[in-house]
Amino acid sequence: MLSNIILQVATAAQTATEVAPQAVATTEKLNIFSLAVKGGWIMIVLGILSIIAVYIFVDRLLALNKALKEDTSFMNNVKNCIHNNDLQGAKNLCASNNSPIGRMISKGISRLGRPLNDINQAVENVGNLEISKLESGVSMIATISNLAPSLGFLGTVTGMVKAFFNMSQAGNNIDIQLLSSGIYEAMVTTVGGLIVGIIASFLYSILAGKINKIVFILEARTMEFMDLLHEPA
Repeated sequence: MLSNIILQVATAAQTATEVAPQAVATTEKLNIFSLAVKGGWIMIVLGILSIIAVYIFVDRLLALNKALKEDTSFMNNVKNCIHNNDLQGAKNLCASNNSPIGRMISKGISRLGRPLNDINQAVENVGNLEISKLESGVSMIATISNLAPSLGFLGTVTGMVKAFFNMSQAGNNIDIQLLSSGIYEAMVTTVGGLIVGIIASFLYSILAGKINKIVFILEARTMEFMDLLHEPA
């Protein structure tokens, strides 16, 4: 009987020794890439959305930074030309400036001789058009920041449905590993959706801050130009 007990202990030890490396190997294989692959088609969609968000961000960031580069001497030169009745020189300055401010002032100069309200409205319309161009695509980043978490949650729900379906098909052979693997694979999409959503929201806030700064600058230059026209001759 003692020999039987010793045999059982040896067998259990051998089984534990065989299982332990397998568990370690499983842990070693757990990485971000493998989890992303197990997330299914939802992770592919999230990956595409993240690429789109980054592309739009880089494109708009370059355009906004260019628009923020203001020539400090531009308005002073325009004032000098107008004071000297050199309207053609002022127009040439605006054309060479090639910026939202230059195009706004150019429109205002082209309307000189009309009522001041008409000039102001024309300048504001150009300013609104310039802002609209700069904002092109930015709303897409905001949409991605809202859509990505929802897609992640959708992937979690569909993954859980799949996990419980597999359990129902297993019958009496239900294994805790079958349930746990299905759950963590389903939760991957939620993590991915939150990561993409947070990053997109951060990128959108950066662009929105720069756009607000440009709006403030354009409004200030509009008022400066209109004050110039209100000066006595």
